[in-house]
Amino acid sequence: MHNRTVEAVVGFFLCLGVAAILMLTFQVSDLQRGVNGNSYTVYANFENTGGLKVGSSVNMAGVNIGRVTEISIDEDTFESRVALTIQNDYEILPRDSSASILTAGLLGEKYIGVEPGGDIKTLKDGDVVKFTESALVLEQIIGQFLFNQASAKDD
Repeated sequence: MHNRTVEAVVGFFLCLGVAAILMLTFQVSDLQRGVNGNSYTVYANFENTGGLKVGSSVNMAGVNIGRVTEISIDEDTFESRVALTIQNDYEILPRDSSASILTAGLLGEKYIGVEPGGDIKTLKDGDVVKFTESALVLEQIIGQFLFNQASAKDD
């Protein structure tokens, strides 16, 4: 009888530990703080998304204001079309705001950084962010550097 009680207590604490690890995982990945039903969607076109993923955060001044909900190809311009779902708490984004693809740390996760503009009119559901800056792709930068070095040797 004593063995069964010990096994039950150990099992209980094991389940408690697994639940704590799951909660910690959700806290770290920020999955529990998704965009709720009170949101609107704006779109931004980029030449290169450079590893941006659906679910990446949208930040303004270091504050998470939304999520990337879709990435597709614009059939007219052949650019990446990114859907940004913004919480209604941030309906104050000026129409001339800009969006950039940034990296958290040197080799970290990609996210969208929004810089507010100065227009009095604000972005509404379905609007397109006109001013965008694509991701820096390390391979392209190295390739340009090597090409410039080779060109300088030839001169």
